Amino acid sequence: MDARPKTIYLPDTMVNWPWPRTINPHHEDVKAEVDASFRDFKALSPKSQEAFDKCDFEHLRSGCDSMNLFFIVEEYTDMENEAVTKQRVDIVLDALHNPHKIRPEGECILGEIARQFWARAIQSASLPSQRHFLETFDEYLNSVVVEALNREQGRRRSLDDYLKLRRKTIGVKPSFPILEMGIDLPDEIIYHPVIMDLADCITELIIIDNDMMSYNKEQAAGNEFHNLISIVMLELDLDRGSAMAWAAHYHAEVQKRFIDGLAKVPSWGPSVDVLVKEYLNGVANWARANHSWSYESQRYFGTMGPEIRQTRLVPLLSGPNRKVM
Repeated sequence: MDARPKTIYLPDTMVNWPWPRTINPHHEDVKAEVDASFRDFKALSPKSQEAFDKCDFEHLRSGCDSMNLFFIVEEYTDMENEAVTKQRVDIVLDALHNPHKIRPEGECILGEIARQFWARAIQSASLPSQRHFLETFDEYLNSVVVEALNREQGRRRSLDDYLKLRRKTIGVKPSFPILEMGIDLPDEIIYHPVIMDLADCITELIIIDNDMMSYNKEQAAGNEFHNLISIVMLELDLDRGSAMAWAAHYHAEVQKRFIDGLAKVPSWGPSVDVLVKEYLNGVANWARANHSWSYESQRYFGTMGPEIRQTRLVPLLSGPNRKVM
């Protein structure tokens, strides 16, 4: 008789996070416009479009468009080999760096989605934010190719190596420049060691939460080599519950590092400090937004998200039978 637990206990990592769940007051109007535009691309299969329609994105037009771009890049690369992934990534990179160039006839729809997003965004985005987005999105896309190669080769990374790659594939760093688009923060601020460490903390928190909440779905699909919980279980020889507890403890440590780091932010003068505070509040809100979205979007828990948020119990999905090499 199988005595293994039939549920997964999901620790509440964000119960003490000071930034509450908030929604932009213009969200519904902008989301309707963005979703209608995206649906016109007909880029998704009916099943994937249904999943997309259930997602509820948090920001205004450029933010919504960027989330759509992340979604479609993942949809078109998540199960592909390195060669196909590289080809599609190159299309997106070319479109972003040449947003006024007409895309070739018959090209993968990714190119036109990326081109339209960036052509619209640069009309109102500050120049530093444009540069920061391209730098970080390039890094993200190249990491997706590395992930595809790892998947193709069946490679299992060590915990440290996994986190080094995951900090890029999670796609958080390209999301921060969206917060800059309406303000003009120079490189000396964005790349200041204290500001960079605070951004790194939020990236880490989102990795932990994302991998905790996506673990069940990924282990059931046999795609767990790129998941923190699976790697912690294997490397530290822990069962599933102990790995979740390890992740929650790490999450608490990173939260403290972020809160302590805020006290170390230097002053650049009253007028600039206001903008830095606005930016850092947006960065901090990303951790809350990702956490809330994961329960509300139906991506990981279907219609059970609100119930799971209350009970903390996730019904274990059956996974494929296979040996770990």
